[in-house]
Amino acid sequence: MISLNKMKQNLKYYLKNKLTKKEMKLVPSSFDVVGDILIFSDFPKELIKKEKIIGQTILEDYHHIKTVLKKTKKYSGKFRTPKLKVIAGEKIKETICKENDVFIKLDVEKVYFSPRMSSERKRITYLIKPNESILVMFSGAAPYPLVIAKNTKCKEVYGIEINPIAYKYALENIKNNKLENKIKLFFGNVKKIMPKLNKEFDRILMPLPRGGQYFLDLALKYIKSKGMIHFYDFLHEDEFYKAEKKVKDICIKLKKKCKIIKVIKCGQYSPRFYRVCVDLFVD
Repeated sequence: MISLNKMKQNLKYYLKNKLTKKEMKLVPSSFDVVGDILIFSDFPKELIKKEKIIGQTILEDYHHIKTVLKKTKKYSGKFRTPKLKVIAGEKIKETICKENDVFIKLDVEKVYFSPRMSSERKRITYLIKPNESILVMFSGAAPYPLVIAKNTKCKEVYGIEINPIAYKYALENIKNNKLENKIKLFFGNVKKIMPKLNKEFDRILMPLPRGGQYFLDLALKYIKSKGMIHFYDFLHEDEFYKAEKKVKDICIKLKKKCKIIKVIKCGQYSPRFYRVCVDLFVD
């Protein structure tokens, strides 16, 4: 299958005889592919009359793509999901994508999922030691639990998700990947579920699209001594220090001995805005 970068390079070539020079300059160079669905995040208003031509060209030249969508509304609402419009192809928004040796089924409009985090999910697997107990807060359709359970020798992975549709897909994904023996899923708010579990973990992941700092105290409460927390945030490239400051301030407030091991970029959200991860060691 052609790589995403190659697709982006070739798209304008395929469109050059179908659009004017002015229109060609406006063709989006950024899009995501989830399974057999291609999604434009930012589609110029100036190209609305040409969106069907652009979509149909994609279907003709990239045969693995069955549906072309564009975002009409950014991630929003309780579950941080987008609004998507079909501009070409099949009128479906459910797909199955393969990532890091697992298959993930989801509806791209009803479940938050970022294919740009594939490398980050793989990075986490390299950090996990044998027999670790791991918690993924805000686990969605279970991409992190699936990739971790499949690619590491961890003891177990717990996932907590409040979106009922994402939770349903997660259950199906765990069964389809035959990972029921390593993954345990819980439906509901992490603030209510974690106290009921009454369990400490060697590693806690916090892949929340926004507002992770409001749950860091909870992660610190249920992390084992010498454990690791992976805290995620969205920031401008000139303000990465703010993620580190948020974490440090909360650790000081809670009188926790913490050490920031690394702050890294792990996915671009928009020009000069990135998702960052703070790898936090808790003494």
